[in-house]
Amino acid sequence: MTDVADRADSRADQGTDDELIRRWKSGEQRAATLLVGRHADSVARFVTSLGVRDDVEDVVQDTFVRAFASIDGFRGESRLRTWLFTIARRLVLDARRSERWRGEQVEVQDGDARTDFDPLDAMVADEAERRMHGAVARLTPTQRQVFGLRVGEGMSYREIADAVGTTEGAARVHYHNAMRAIKELLDD
Repeated sequence: MTDVADRADSRADQGTDDELIRRWKSGEQRAATLLVGRHADSVARFVTSLGVRDDVEDVVQDTFVRAFASIDGFRGESRLRTWLFTIARRLVLDARRSERWRGEQVEVQDGDARTDFDPLDAMVADEAERRMHGAVARLTPTQRQVFGLRVGEGMSYREIADAVGTTEGAARVHYHNAMRAIKELLDD
C-alpha cells in the first residue's frame, strides 16, 4: 500500500499532465521525461492489446515523438493518456495498412504471470489465466481493445470511445458483448 501512496505523492510533486505540458513548452526537458515515464507503460499495454508484439517499444517511442511534435494540437478536450492512445492506434493502423506490421495475436508465455502462491494456487491460477486469455483471444479486435482499455486501464467509456475512434454508446455495447462472450466461454 505504501508503494501506491508513494507513487501518488511522487506524481503530485511532478505536477499534472497539463502543468508538465506547459513546462515542456517553456523549455523544461525534464517535463517531457516525466510525461513519458508517467504514460509509456499504459501506451505499451494498449499497443499490445491491438495485437502488436515485436514492435511495441517502437510504436510507443513513435507515439511520444508524434505527440511532442504536435503538442500544440492537444486542446485538452480529453485526457493526455487518451490522446496518446489515439496516436498509438493510428500508428498501428497505418503500419498495418502499409504491411509493415502484421496484427498478430498476443500469446501469454508461462513466465509472464507472477505469483506468490503455493504450487496448487499457481496451478489453478495458470489454468484460469490460460482460459481467460483464450476467451479474450476469441473476441473481435474491437471488443479486445475496448475490454483491455476498460479492464486493464480503467478508462471511462468516453475515453475508450475517443481512443478507439467510436461513440460512447458503441464502446459500451462492445464492452457488454465482450463480457458476455468471455463469460460464456469461461462457463463452457
